[in-house]
Parts: sequence; C-alpha cells; structure tokens
Amino acid sequence: MANSHKLPDSVIIFGCGYVGTALARYLRARGVRVGALTRNPEQAAALRELSLDEVLVAELDAHEWHTRVVGRYQAVVNCVSSGGGGLAGYRKSYLAGQQSILDWARSQSIDSYVYTSSTSVYPQDGGVTVDEAVDTSGAPATGQVLLESEALLAAAADLPNWYVLRLAGIYGPGRHYLLDQVRMARGEIPARGEIPGRGDYALNMIHREDIVAAIVAVITGSAPAGIYNIADDTPTLKAEVLHYLAEQLGLPAPVFNPENVSERLRRRGGRMPHRFISNKKARKALDWCPKFPSFREGYAELL
Repeated sequence: MANSHKLPDSVIIFGCGYVGTALARYLRARGVRVGALTRNPEQAAALRELSLDEVLVAELDAHEWHTRVVGRYQAVVNCVSSGGGGLAGYRKSYLAGQQSILDWARSQSIDSYVYTSSTSVYPQDGGVTVDEAVDTSGAPATGQVLLESEALLAAAADLPNWYVLRLAGIYGPGRHYLLDQVRMARGEIPARGEIPGRGDYALNMIHREDIVAAIVAVITGSAPAGIYNIADDTPTLKAEVLHYLAEQLGLPAPVFNPENVSERLRRRGGRMPHRFISNKKARKALDWCPKFPSFREGYAELL
C-alpha cells in the first residue's frame, strides 16, 4: 500500500461485500480490530470465517442494529451497494443507510469516515475529461441519490475527516464482467451471440485491490477531507479492451451489435456515456497510485 502511516486500532465496515471483504481481510491480517455489517446471512458466515471481531446481519437503514454493536470504533467505512428495487432500493441502501450510520456514529469517537460512492454521479459525455470539480446537477436519478448520500456525510459537522471515494467500474477476482462478455459471445460460456451495445465509449475501471489501497490511504493518512475519484490511469475504449481480452484468450475479435440493448444497458438509458475519469487529485493528495494502472495489468492476473 502506498501510505505508511499507522492504521487505526479499529474499523467497522458497513455493507461488507465484495470490496468490504477484501478490506476486512487486509486489516485483520495487520492486527486491526474489525467489525462488519451485511444484510446477507451467507455473506455473514463467510465474514465470520475471517475471524472478525463482530459480524452483524441487519438492514443498514434500520436502527435496531445500533444497540447490537458491541465495540467502539475509530474508523467507519460505508461501502454498501444497492440491494435492488430500483430507485427506492437506492434510497433505502444509500441514503437511509448513510443516515442510520451517521446517527449511530454520534455514540462513537470516529476519527475518519469513508464512503464509497460512484463515478456514475457524473452526467458528462462526449469524450471529456472529468474531475471532482465538474457540475453534477445533470446526474441521472440514481446518481442524484448518491449525491444526496455524499451531502449527508459532508454536512456532518462532528466528522471533520470525511472522505467520499467515487469508484469507477470495479473488477478483480470473481468479478470480471468484460471477460465473461468475450467468452459468452464466442461460446466458451453457453453462447449468447454478439456483444450487446456499442464499443466506442471509454471504460473507466478500478481493480478491487487498488480500491482497498485507497481506503487504507485515507484512514491512515492526513489527506484533506473531501471527494476523490478512484480510477486507474488509463481509461480505454470498450472495443479496445474486449479486443485485447479476446486476443489473450485466443478468440476472434468480438462483434458489437448497437441494436441489441442489454438489460444492463437499458437500466442506464440505453447507452453508456463516453468520458474519461481523472484520478489526479487522489494520486496527489492521498499518496496513492494504482498498482494496476490499466486493464492490461489488472486482467493479467485474472487471465
């Protein structure tokens, strides 16, 4: 990890799923007392196998879990994801969940609070470069919920060390959607034919290991509170990424079908925005840089 400052003695991770589990494993291996909350009983069982200090199963937006937390914690990491249910599900998980944690945090002595948001809050298109200072007023409805959740944290006067990490598209061990797309299109997985949608927009990506490194950087360092984009150094057109993966797998180049709009694309308005997310602020202020600066390094391990 890039930052060499001392880790907090105790960290509680809310919405402890794909990213949170990797973070918990990292912290636990270094002697940090770790608590976790998840809505999923199966995920809770997996977390208990990591010998965490406490694992709670609860809906984050409820308040009943407040009295079930046994320990006191120095740092909070909220990396909850949507539990489904459309826009109402977003408000439940992200907005009401954030408020619930903030209400609970008043009983603690929190040194730092990290919230993993998303670069989906940016409405920009047309191949522009996007940093944290751009206008987000045109964000889609789901992005507006995330922005409200960020604002709740920023307004918490008793939490001077707050950090919003806007994550690009997450990939890593066990989560390699693009790799699966290439395989499915060519029959390595039961075939679904052509790849839905277009390949002429930039993919902004971040490996799970680099997300963990960024979280560790903010809970151990002295970076200014605020919002940081967490993305790799090399946003790349989707067509280029998938052509590379097909080549590595010994498969023919993928064929895109703009007329075939997947359910995933439909949920995002039928097309993906074309923009390049800048990580310059995070690299400068957090003493952080991606171990996997592009998809090539990241997928090398996965392949």
